Amino acid sequence: METSPFKVFAGSKGGAIAQSICDYLGCTLGQVKIDRFSDGEFAISFEESVRGQSVYLVQTTCPNSDNLMELLLMIDAAKRASAYKVIAVIPYFGWARQDRKDKPRVSIGAKLVANMLQTAGADRIITVDLHADQIQGFFDIPVDHLYGANVLANYVESLHLDNLIVASPDTGGTKRAAAFCKKIHILTDKEVPMVICYKHRPDFNKVSEMRVLGDVAGKNVVIVDDMADTAGTLCKAAQVMKDEGALSVRAVVAHGIMSGNACTNIMDSALEELVFTDSIPFDTTRCAKVHVVSIAIPIAQTIQAIQEHRSVSELNIK
Repeated sequence: METSPFKVFAGSKGGAIAQSICDYLGCTLGQVKIDRFSDGEFAISFEESVRGQSVYLVQTTCPNSDNLMELLLMIDAAKRASAYKVIAVIPYFGWARQDRKDKPRVSIGAKLVANMLQTAGADRIITVDLHADQIQGFFDIPVDHLYGANVLANYVESLHLDNLIVASPDTGGTKRAAAFCKKIHILTDKEVPMVICYKHRPDFNKVSEMRVLGDVAGKNVVIVDDMADTAGTLCKAAQVMKDEGALSVRAVVAHGIMSGNACTNIMDSALEELVFTDSIPFDTTRCAKVHVVSIAIPIAQTIQAIQEHRSVSELNIK
């Protein structure tokens, strides 16, 4: 009997996107069992053989701690079950905001997580929109870094907005916003200008001051960022731009973390809508302004390219 050269399994937070990946690939989602103990400990077991196969483990790490530990145990179980290769598919890579020492006596969480994944036995990583590109250098194994801009730009293009302008919510996101402008230009053959927001952040999830560098009067603005956590920055940027004469403001981000009062903040804001990928499961009934687009097909195409030993970069024009 012929056996598939690869199998796809999902953790607790990867089930929906993993099923979409399998639907595209024409394969069956593998069976994995998670036994939980009353003290919070859990154990992982695969319910089918993975011997000699490339195993793709789909798990987003939000909320962070338990889901990361679940992924580590899945990697370890696959290695101990004689899998040929173990590829961790992490649509949202938690702790990516901790990518450097920005003050004394702090950890570099992203580097620690990279070490843990490699120690557990991961042979390759597939992930989407890392908070900082240089996190790829924390790994000594291949990292396929995909960009949500590809599917998000397709959605924005489908809106056929006149007088479109792209905005970065902070100076650190200018590269990401410029890449989004480039993608829109490829899709529409139209040049798209960009403006930048300057913000002062006195503490985590707080913005005390923001102003726009550029003219947004009479424009339909699309704010581009990597994530919406509490959405405070996006909401404040939208209000500033509306105050300066923008016709409409919407935001597109790769990851909808949507923690705390994010849904309330979005509903009460000047944003027309917030668009993000399904890298993190989200129930859209929680927020009428949210629209979710799927990143599953680009991930599935990446898996295909890896299995066929083809270039991944040609699928991932930034």
